[in-house]
Amino acid sequence: MQEWLLKTEELVWKKYLEDKEVKMATIKIKQTKSRIGAPKDQKRTLDALGLRKMNRVVEHDANPAILGMVNKVKHLVTIIE
Repeated sequence: MQEWLLKTEELVWKKYLEDKEVKMATIKIKQTKSRIGAPKDQKRTLDALGLRKMNRVVEHDANPAILGMVNKVKHLVTIIE
């Protein structure tokens, strides 16, 4: 009886979590200015975003960490909607 209750509870939670699943919005980021002359921390931020050359476009989920990194190098990148 207890095993059946555990399996039922597991199925209920699984269904609940599937219903609550929210798709993250994605943003496209393009490096438009050179990293030459930028401070080391901004260069590292560009590397963390996956931008190593100019005019490259990367796609990331729009979560607070990524948005904070974009804000830090906003003068070097543009957001493509």
